[in-house]
Amino acid sequence: MATGRLREFLEGFGPAWIVMIADVDAPSVLTAAAVGATYSYGLIWFFLLLIPPLFIIQEASGRIGIATGKGLGTVIRENYSKRVAAIAGVPMAVVDIVSYVAEFTGIAIGLDVVGIPPMVSMPIAYVANLGIVMKRGMASIERILLGVSAVLIVSYAGSLIARGLIKSQTFYFSGSPHYFFLLAASVGAVVMPFMLFYQASATAKKSRVRLWAMRTETLVGATASEIGMVVIAMATAGLSSSLQISDPRALAAGLSSIAGSYAPYLFAIGLVAAAFTALVVISLASSWAIVDAFGWQRKGFYWVYALETLPAAIVPIFYPDPLGLVLNLMVVFVFVLIGPGVLLGLLAQDRRIMGPLASRGKWRAAYWICLAFVLSFGFVVLAAVL
Repeated sequence: MATGRLREFLEGFGPAWIVMIADVDAPSVLTAAAVGATYSYGLIWFFLLLIPPLFIIQEASGRIGIATGKGLGTVIRENYSKRVAAIAGVPMAVVDIVSYVAEFTGIAIGLDVVGIPPMVSMPIAYVANLGIVMKRGMASIERILLGVSAVLIVSYAGSLIARGLIKSQTFYFSGSPHYFFLLAASVGAVVMPFMLFYQASATAKKSRVRLWAMRTETLVGATASEIGMVVIAMATAGLSSSLQISDPRALAAGLSSIAGSYAPYLFAIGLVAAAFTALVVISLASSWAIVDAFGWQRKGFYWVYALETLPAAIVPIFYPDPLGLVLNLMVVFVFVLIGPGVLLGLLAQDRRIMGPLASRGKWRAAYWICLAFVLSFGFVVLAAVL
């Protein structure tokens, strides 16, 4: 019996774990590092508090994939009017563009740390990313993602072990706008809109995925990703907060315990790998969703992807404060999540679409509570700024 359940788990394994590991992407790493550099261990509690919302929201995405065997774009197009599907495609495109800008900015920061300016790195990154997406199949991409995704987290964990713990309070609260800004940025770095599209589509492509197995994998992945954020924050704790916004090189110092003078290079390699991991996941999620929502031919995906990523590769070249841009985009992610988050919740509770797997009772209530909790931080920041 136990062997049979293990086989069922392994047969469906992949989508939830990959999307959760990809969640610790370049912007997330930079956000966690900025949090650690600014507040040391003071916001560890908040990263851990985000595990339940991350699990509940992603569980709904995976359940849609199991119930329908289709991605979100296809589900919308087949169950709603063409106008609704077209309108739904707009927030999907916004999700894409904002996500791509954040990831390409992460690549620009990583390579700039080792002396490669954005003017040089961005065209190379753009071409390399298109090549990866257009030449690889889903199975090979998953293997690559599983192999490269842990580079930076493992490095920060090793640095933390080598350096040891520092004296720091484990709970910190402040009423300052900057404090709430970093809380909102942390939320945006954890519950990313592109994750909703990917898990539904990737789960749908898997055969014989069991609900219990998907939920287990999603919970384990959510916990692992947040522990990764905690490790990064702890490894960068004690760094000069005066440098963390203006000079990303200060964040690379969190790896100096194991890499010494090579810390910037390790930081750059890990950050670029994390960004490319997320870019591949995004490309297999949101762009497919747009093509499906509008009912275009699948080959149209490549044109959509090429056009969406082009502005993202241009912005980091001219933006003067790339790390500040990343943190601002993480806050924007909270607002961008409104459309996909509400749409996902409505789809997940629609019995006509979901059948017996429709959200009911405590699961439905938990979803809307978690979504409201996540979105509330964006409005708190707005109130603090205004």
